[in-house]
Amino acid sequence: MRRLGLLSITIVLCLACGLGLWRILSAIPAAAQSVQHPELVRTSNPPVPGGPKAPDGSALAVNLPPGSTLYTAKRGDSIASVAHHYLSQTSFLTSTELADAIRKANGDPHSNFLKAGQSVVIPGILDAPIVEKSVPLARDFEVRAVYLTGVMAGSDRGLRIIRRWREVGGNAVVFDVKDSDGIVNIAFNHPLAGGHSYIRDLPKLTHFVHSQGMHAIARIAIFRDERLVVAHPELAVKSHRTGQAWRENGKLVWTDPSQPKVEEYDIALAKKAAESGVDEIQFDYVRFPAEGDQKDANFFFQKDHPDWHRSDVIADFLKHAYAELHPTGVLLSLDVFGVMAWQRPVDLNHTGQDIVQMAKYCDVLSPMIYPSHFFGMDGIARPGDAPEHFIGESMDRFQLITKGSGVVIRPWLQAFHWRTKTYSPEYIKVQVLTAKNKGGIGFLFWNANNDYSKPYAAMPEMRASKGQYFRGDELATQASLKPGSSAPPAAAADSR
Repeated sequence: MRRLGLLSITIVLCLACGLGLWRILSAIPAAAQSVQHPELVRTSNPPVPGGPKAPDGSALAVNLPPGSTLYTAKRGDSIASVAHHYLSQTSFLTSTELADAIRKANGDPHSNFLKAGQSVVIPGILDAPIVEKSVPLARDFEVRAVYLTGVMAGSDRGLRIIRRWREVGGNAVVFDVKDSDGIVNIAFNHPLAGGHSYIRDLPKLTHFVHSQGMHAIARIAIFRDERLVVAHPELAVKSHRTGQAWRENGKLVWTDPSQPKVEEYDIALAKKAAESGVDEIQFDYVRFPAEGDQKDANFFFQKDHPDWHRSDVIADFLKHAYAELHPTGVLLSLDVFGVMAWQRPVDLNHTGQDIVQMAKYCDVLSPMIYPSHFFGMDGIARPGDAPEHFIGESMDRFQLITKGSGVVIRPWLQAFHWRTKTYSPEYIKVQVLTAKNKGGIGFLFWNANNDYSKPYAAMPEMRASKGQYFRGDELATQASLKPGSSAPPAAAADSR
């Protein structure tokens, strides 16, 4: 009775002083149930760097949930600022996710304000940074992917897109490590690098993708790199006329594909992505500039290899890149112009994309066969509204010129309404079915704004058709894997 009396007096006094002891005492035990993050695994409880103190200044023992630490708020702190500070030490991917978890762990799902001296439970603390490994796959694994910009991939909306795509039947995601603006979206320690690290922790992101049972593809725009040539014009294509950096239609955007420093930089970035657990490296803009005053463009190789053509430069680069990347276990895929299947001399001479040579040094070719982009061809006034013709013709031609190479043709398909009046879920289905019937293995959807409402609508029906539109290859779900553990091998094609 005496103990109950003292406890009652204590609680009354604390409530009167506005300390909310009952709330603090009840929140901490509840945290063990509320902070669980479904995709990433918690580590053991680390030492507490700060926390409540006894009157004599000694630390008070606190029963924290595993994988949590305690933070003592300072004046001006908020939940958002604390989440931003601790994000790199946790298994959460974004500050918003961590902030929500902090609110739940502390029994207040809505507040963003903290008082100086307030003790705050921080969930999801890692013992060490995540080290993720690539998941080896056969080159003919049927990839079904959407594309995300680097900014989107590192955001809450990007994570929602990944989850939604998985729900409707996707099994892969392509995201920018470097786009043609040249900004590097990951932490990359290289003298030529520069960027904003929109993807703050690539191993953490790849672990999340793997936890969803998905294939992670890192896209790198190779030789069109605006940031690099602005910062280092000595690496740009040169002008015969002025000796200065050459401009494509007035824009300074192209590095010299034959410049060794450029090639080494791009290969080093690809290896960095491979070391961070991605499963496939995808090269885009692996070509020479196709527009502008071509006669004024002067390239490094023309001095040392005057007998070479642009296609020799591209093939030589890919030979070295493939030799560096293949031992890491990742796949190498190449984005190429859809029109290259027509093998027109003018296209080959400008771009250097000789499909026969390129197929020797990659696992997958991904022709960009967006119907809307074939304007002026085959006498069709509105090519964007003729997906069966242009996708079918492109796939036939690519299959013919790569016959016997063993390379997989996995096309980029149109997920945007530009130059077409018929863009719809049905339009999506027609593209996928045509590509599959013409020998394509898997597909990639491109939308620069990352709006996949039409593919979302089309996928459930295609998935239910049991093999008509795609085989249904799947990776084993890895939600229970600990960060850094190896993934199980891919399952056989879904026979449902």
